[in-house]
Amino acid sequence: MQKFCKYLLVSPAVCGVMLFVNTAVFAGETSSTSEINQPQVSASPSTKDQTMAQVNSVSQLSDVQTTDWAFQALQSLVERYGCIAGYPNSTYRGNRALTRYEFAAGLNACLDRVNELIATGTADLVTKEDLAKLQKLQENFSAELATLRGRVDAVETRTAELEAHQFSTTTKLNGEVVIAIASVVSGNTVNGQKVNQNAVLADRVRLNLDTSFTGQDLLRTRLQATNLDPFSQTATFTPEGDFRFAGGNNSNGVVIDALLYQFPLGKKTNVTLEANAGAIDDFTNTVNPYLDGDGGTGALSHFGTRNPIYYLANGAGIGIKHEFSDKLELSLGYLANDAANPQLGSGLFNGAYGAIAQLTVKPSNQITLGLTYLNAYNNDFSANGSGGSNNANNILRNANNILQNASSNSYGIEASFQPSSKFVIGGWAGFTKARILTVTPGDADIWNYAVTLAFPDLGKKGNVAGIVVGMEPKVTSVSSSLSNAGINKDPDTSYHIEGFYQYKLSDNISITPGVIWLTAPDHNNQNDDIVIGTVRTTFTF
Repeated sequence: MQKFCKYLLVSPAVCGVMLFVNTAVFAGETSSTSEINQPQVSASPSTKDQTMAQVNSVSQLSDVQTTDWAFQALQSLVERYGCIAGYPNSTYRGNRALTRYEFAAGLNACLDRVNELIATGTADLVTKEDLAKLQKLQENFSAELATLRGRVDAVETRTAELEAHQFSTTTKLNGEVVIAIASVVSGNTVNGQKVNQNAVLADRVRLNLDTSFTGQDLLRTRLQATNLDPFSQTATFTPEGDFRFAGGNNSNGVVIDALLYQFPLGKKTNVTLEANAGAIDDFTNTVNPYLDGDGGTGALSHFGTRNPIYYLANGAGIGIKHEFSDKLELSLGYLANDAANPQLGSGLFNGAYGAIAQLTVKPSNQITLGLTYLNAYNNDFSANGSGGSNNANNILRNANNILQNASSNSYGIEASFQPSSKFVIGGWAGFTKARILTVTPGDADIWNYAVTLAFPDLGKKGNVAGIVVGMEPKVTSVSSSLSNAGINKDPDTSYHIEGFYQYKLSDNISITPGVIWLTAPDHNNQNDDIVIGTVRTTFTF
């Protein structure tokens, strides 16, 4: 090291090298240094991919002063050899700590520049004394340079190995796991049946294989496993209040759930081809921000997640979304329940289906409005969800079913207003005109509505609190032919009151305690009020 100090005293170029490498040329030597904070090494002033242009004068470095003890050495290295650049913010940071590896890397960069000057006939810029001193330093640091080259070779080998063994160059895996404890905590009898108040531990696991062939398209293959039946089948005996994360119990057997392919058609149109378990929210804005998390986040229930008329379509088909502008969007879609079955009463066009048209209007960044029309055949509110009275759709029994063997026309208006980043008020109203086509033809009117409140970032960034108050689908009137056949309107009005607080433990884990209170369940005052509690934990990766 004594010889090394002598070289520093006599060689401005060498001293400049030390100043240069003092800025940590390689981020690998200082793992905490972010990419944007790394200086730019340049063996040639003509390099085009530098973050900052080549420094031609020390005056371009804002933190270097003429009074600095190494100013002359740095000036010689910059203006004479032109082999360094500063940080993107035009600073040099000469007081930063230096390692021998960093010194070796910086020395090697300047030697490359010297060799280039010699090769291009500009050797007069380099004196014999400079070359001798630099060659001596190269010999002294030969071990470090060899180690550095070995590290680069090792990185290249590992990169090649990863590329050879990676799962796919076009497919990414992401997943969501929901684990929840839930129980009916209040209420004894509904529709003459005893309410079950046993606590349950439920789960829903989703693994998405997202593939892109062009960078703008998406092929999604979702694997799903669940173990919880809707409470309407096992505990409460009304579709009202069913959890969105429940249903489709397959005893945690893995099945293919969503299977779709999305691709752009021009700059403003996106097409979604649904091969299995298609849903309207795949290509339509449900206008319920922070609450529509499809059961994994946001609202707990089907009803709190979105307007129930969206559940009248399910299966395979096509969806199209066209943006006329940033403020106006049109969604069109058609989904058939049993598209793969060629038998009579099934197939793509001869069985149960749902078709939607929605105009989404955004007059400002704070306001979103949705105007929805949906035509369905042989579909009730359980087609892609749950909710409403037993009289409005058939979950547990075929008796008094309004929408099975019927066509329906549904109309909805959805709204969301976010006056600040911490508060959103929204809601919807839905009207379904059902016409029974066989056995006892007749008409029935079904209404639903809700008001929603969301409080983003309540208590902590990433948290969400939500409140939903409304009426689940209710049969408000029936034609005389249905009434004479014993199919009547719902006798009373049930209210759905839901509250939850989603607490973000980390970027990948959230815990959501919540409660659902149903007054006069199944729109019948003779039934006991029901209170359902849950604690939902969601893991994402």
